[in-house]
Amino acid sequence: MRRNAMFLAVFLEMLLGLCFPAVSRCNQASSPQASSRSENPIPASSALNCIADSSSQRQSEGQPGSSGSPETKDAPPIAADLQQDLKTLDQRLAELAQCIPAPGESGSSRDLPGACAAQLFFNFEMRHDGEPERDIPIGRIPGTSAFFYEAGMTIDADGAPNAYHPDNLGLDDLANAGMPGIWEGLAKDSGGAPIIQGPDDPFPGYYVSATALADRAKPVNDPTRYVDASKIPFLVLPGRLARQLGARPGDFAVVFNRRNGKSSYAIFGDVGPFDRIGEGSMALAENLGIRSDARNGGARRGIIYLVFPGSGNRRPRTVDEISTEGQKSLQAWEGSISLEVCTAR
Repeated sequence: MRRNAMFLAVFLEMLLGLCFPAVSRCNQASSPQASSRSENPIPASSALNCIADSSSQRQSEGQPGSSGSPETKDAPPIAADLQQDLKTLDQRLAELAQCIPAPGESGSSRDLPGACAAQLFFNFEMRHDGEPERDIPIGRIPGTSAFFYEAGMTIDADGAPNAYHPDNLGLDDLANAGMPGIWEGLAKDSGGAPIIQGPDDPFPGYYVSATALADRAKPVNDPTRYVDASKIPFLVLPGRLARQLGARPGDFAVVFNRRNGKSSYAIFGDVGPFDRIGEGSMALAENLGIRSDARNGGARRGIIYLVFPGSGNRRPRTVDEISTEGQKSLQAWEGSISLEVCTAR
């Protein structure tokens, strides 16, 4: 994998691990509802000064592609040095920790406005069987539109032509597509009944599985209208949360598995339950070295998602297009970070 992918994952992990607890304390002090959106944006802090400006290094080394592979063919791959990366991580954590004042520390407001190192966009409340499970902090660096969060990854098979079968023989359990009268993962006819593929379709007898991102030029009963989870790396977001953060199906993202260092570009391809976050397609899981079985695969934690609102055109894309456009979005975001660092300095 590319060294710059590891550095970026470490950078986001530092913000998630160190900055958000401080931001959370600020929000709790100003509002009784910690899960609501912050009403007062937190300005860029001097904590950014503690992060070494690696923009030029990242540009010279290239950007991560699917599974962390390089996009530039002419540049030789840079070997990963795990020991050096761990050493760098320790150093960055120590530097950033010095920027975040302890509660009650005097004089911190001059150096760190609001006693917060990053802006908390949202505290997403994960729920299980209707009961609160845990909060997922979703944040951004002030001055940029991209948002990021760390969660696990459940596996989505939606859009794959063999995802669901009337006898539950598909890649995923039919219960995950909904239920009679409320089929959310299946294409439906005008009467609301799920559509079954015919003899000329890829998997006759299987349901036509639908995704939020679709090629509107194709008919509803065409399995190729939708984004195939077995081939396209895409992530899933709750619809309401996506709207609050300005993301639309078709926007691009980059996802990191901090447990094995792998990364992948992705597209926002489907809308999921309102109370769950951390879901990706089978293809995305494979790129990240995660078990991609929609019934039994996934990861419980350690997956970092970086999403770029407004970067897409609401249309499905090929794998190559996702890598190309995702790389452009990442480069623009990194440039914005560099600008914020210079402004803070």
